[in-house]
Amino acid sequence: MTPRASRDMRFRLLVLAFLGLLAALARPEATASRLGFDLLFVTDITGSMNARDQTVEGRTVSRLEFVKHELRALLARLPCGSRAGLGIFTERRSFLLFGPIETCGNYAAIDGAIASLDWRMAWEGDSRIASGLDSAIAIARDLGSSLVFLTDGQEAPPLPLSGPPPFEGRPGEVNGVIVGVGGTVPVPIPRFDDRGREIGFVQAADVPHESRVGPPPADAAAREGWHPRNAPFGAAPLAGAEHLTAVREPYLQELAQRTGLGYARPTGPDALEAALKRHAAGRPIVAAVDLRPLPAGLALLALLAVYGLLPALERLRRRPAHPLTGKG
Repeated sequence: MTPRASRDMRFRLLVLAFLGLLAALARPEATASRLGFDLLFVTDITGSMNARDQTVEGRTVSRLEFVKHELRALLARLPCGSRAGLGIFTERRSFLLFGPIETCGNYAAIDGAIASLDWRMAWEGDSRIASGLDSAIAIARDLGSSLVFLTDGQEAPPLPLSGPPPFEGRPGEVNGVIVGVGGTVPVPIPRFDDRGREIGFVQAADVPHESRVGPPPADAAAREGWHPRNAPFGAAPLAGAEHLTAVREPYLQELAQRTGLGYARPTGPDALEAALKRHAAGRPIVAAVDLRPLPAGLALLALLAVYGLLPALERLRRRPAHPLTGKG
């Protein structure tokens, strides 16, 4: 390249860089449509959610800590324009902490609220999953949101023989997903004193192993101490495994079917997001797309050429010829 051509090229590149910077300063934008969600996260915070059978980054953690980790990861992946609210479930009803708000503009507040979820927020020790789910569905319906209900599905006390109470809503009226949390192998449930200090594990004698509401089972007459009026369920304590906990997957699938919700298990980093796309109602979000990186990047390339590439070519051109080959 001749010196004159080099000067002309340098001038053109500087003009291109100047125009690119002017274009970036003009803040060019375009609009794009993408899929967003209006979501209500409702998390089970009852005692069995303290069971430690989940793993986060190589550490064994409680189910509640795992839920918090999964929700925070999902929150970071939701497209801007999506909205998310948060609630908790304990005893027999769900409680709304805050309604859905835009996720990007309020990311720190939502993330901090999820991180602060704690089992000590519970106001009762029972865990009537079906009633809590029905309550959460009613809240989501009033908000016009899709529901994400996260629980291990362990009813405490156990359900009567007649099963869960009838669902009073209309199946499919609210869409969303029940997320089953917990391992499939039963593990002990941590026990805490009135100051919140862990003091061991729940023992078999600490919990009822069957419901004594409604008619007794068919084999009740064969039990020790049975009396048709005074002891229709028998008089001897029933042995069972309700002091241990595992995800009650068939039961949660039954609840999902009767309410019209989907069911999913958080088996990987993409599992919850995939479940939302299958079961939650997405809505198109028209959002502004910042185009400043395009002209700014073009200006940067032009400046790199002016102050990097062209000087390198000049040095190659001016390098003295080799005495034997005659080449530079």
